[in-house]
Amino acid sequence: MNLYAFLKTLHVLSATLMVGTGFGTAFYLFWANRSRSVAAQAVVATWVVKADLWFTLPTVVVQPVTGAWMMLLSGWTLDMMWIYAAIALYCLAGACWLPVVWLQLQMRNLACIAYHAGESELPAIYRTYQKYWERLGYPAFVAMLAVYFLMVMKPM
Repeated sequence: MNLYAFLKTLHVLSATLMVGTGFGTAFYLFWANRSRSVAAQAVVATWVVKADLWFTLPTVVVQPVTGAWMMLLSGWTLDMMWIYAAIALYCLAGACWLPVVWLQLQMRNLACIAYHAGESELPAIYRTYQKYWERLGYPAFVAMLAVYFLMVMKPM
């Protein structure tokens, strides 16, 4: 296998892991939040934070490294509109994801504290964090779907 094919394989696998982990963890936390079960919210929020650290964070690094390396090998440049658009959308998703990480940490902490204290409800600030978390998640997910489209179709 040549270097380009190897990098492309890493790029595709890491993109799949990044988007899949993001969608999967968001799905579970979204529904755990609607259950209003403090125990469920504490457990799910804890694992969402771990999944972001273990899976999403490494792929966030692998994506631009493998992408830039493939650009060098292929002779593609940043002035190609599909590459420029994909990078801009990736940056948009990242700009949404960074505050989401902070919000997830806060939500996890609040849920765990409430659970260990035997509370049956979370403090009101949890719902505020939840709303921002969801509102930032939608544009990030749509942006990543658009990046997938651009990477596969490479519209000229």
